[in-house]
Amino acid sequence: MAKRKTKYVCQECGYESAKWMGKCPGCNNWNTLVEEVAATGGRGNHTFNVGGKPAGKPESITSIESQKEPRITTTMQEFNRVLGGGIVLGSLVLIGGDPGIGKSTLLLQISSQLAEKQLPVLYISGEESTRQTKLRADRLGIKADQLYVLAETNLFDIAKQIEEVKPSLVVVDSIQTVYREEVTSAPGSVSQVRESTSELMKIAKTNGIPIFIVGHVTKEGAIAGPRLLEHMVDAVLYFEGERHHTYRILRGVKNRFGSTNEMGIFEMKEEGLREVMNPSEIFLEERSQGAAGSTVVASMEGTRPVLVEIQALISPSAFGNPRRMATGIDNNRVPLLMAVLEKRVGFMLQNQDAYIKVAGGVKLDEPAIDLAVAVSIASSFRDQPTNPEDIFVGEVGLTGEIRRVSRIEQRVQEAAKLGFKRVICPKNNLEGWTIPKNIEVVGVSTVQEALDIGVSR
Repeated sequence: MAKRKTKYVCQECGYESAKWMGKCPGCNNWNTLVEEVAATGGRGNHTFNVGGKPAGKPESITSIESQKEPRITTTMQEFNRVLGGGIVLGSLVLIGGDPGIGKSTLLLQISSQLAEKQLPVLYISGEESTRQTKLRADRLGIKADQLYVLAETNLFDIAKQIEEVKPSLVVVDSIQTVYREEVTSAPGSVSQVRESTSELMKIAKTNGIPIFIVGHVTKEGAIAGPRLLEHMVDAVLYFEGERHHTYRILRGVKNRFGSTNEMGIFEMKEEGLREVMNPSEIFLEERSQGAAGSTVVASMEGTRPVLVEIQALISPSAFGNPRRMATGIDNNRVPLLMAVLEKRVGFMLQNQDAYIKVAGGVKLDEPAIDLAVAVSIASSFRDQPTNPEDIFVGEVGLTGEIRRVSRIEQRVQEAAKLGFKRVICPKNNLEGWTIPKNIEVVGVSTVQEALDIGVSR
């Protein structure tokens, strides 16, 4: 009898080794290499083709017919926006998030909406029985006849049911529970996740069926399993939010059919998730009037402008090294902006603790928020409030200049719609567009000019 071949695979990064090692050379994690049986023989390489064309034959780029990708739209406009306008046929979408955040609830609601349009949907649950899924459906008020539920983890049986039902959408919850019989490792291992996802991708591309797969996350918040999983799928969505708060954020970090910066906001209710059509009002509804250190910025999340409050607290330090803490923005941006205020404006901040927070739990990463952060720091340091009807937008350079930002017109229109009276923005952004009548736009060239206008002495 021939001796079977084994290999050791890292469960964090997918690194393969012929012998066991305590520390993975790929990701430097300890005790992550697990013994697996190497695949020998088998059915060989699988190929798939789309549109009935023979696989393996190259075509000239000029001879390929251009056509708009057909999409399936749901009744949740926030969900459609994150995906770039709807669900693309034949796409493979990965959704990750913390346990209990609402991933299964979101996908069950989406499945119900399509089933009510008489589009058959196959919901495959590897973690719950059909009765447990039925309990969630009753709580959400789902009574769609075209929504089919299957409790199965064997990929061969899943593929067989997809072939029989011929659904318009497939949901697999979750990919860590699915296994292939040909792979000897346990479900959730690197090999199982890679092979199962590869087979689901072939099913989606060959039959034109969109497939949503749910992925577990690690304690650091990243999707569990090999990084290859995120490369294989067409879109990666993260469902974020605090478990003890009602608001949830669906954020796209990869999308082959749309923007990668889109954000959809939902509110968790007893009857399920409800989309929030105007998130700016939600983020500003509890803003304190006349408080020092509070400013509002118009930030772009994909194609949508969102008004968010930035708060700063500057207080004398009781230790030798002052603290710099930030929530919702890059931690390295705070000392940089404080250094600009010290050098270019003359503030003595080297003995001050600085705490910066973006209200509402939103994460902002674009340079256009620099001016609002700098103004909030100056407002708290001087203990002088800013005008509550002002919006600050602009990128701050190291020499103290205010640089141009993108899509200034959409930002100003959103500010005017919510009743703000003045926008302080880079002077170079004032040309080439029409300013709305009910709002004033003031252009500034330096941080000193913005502080003279926005922060009273």
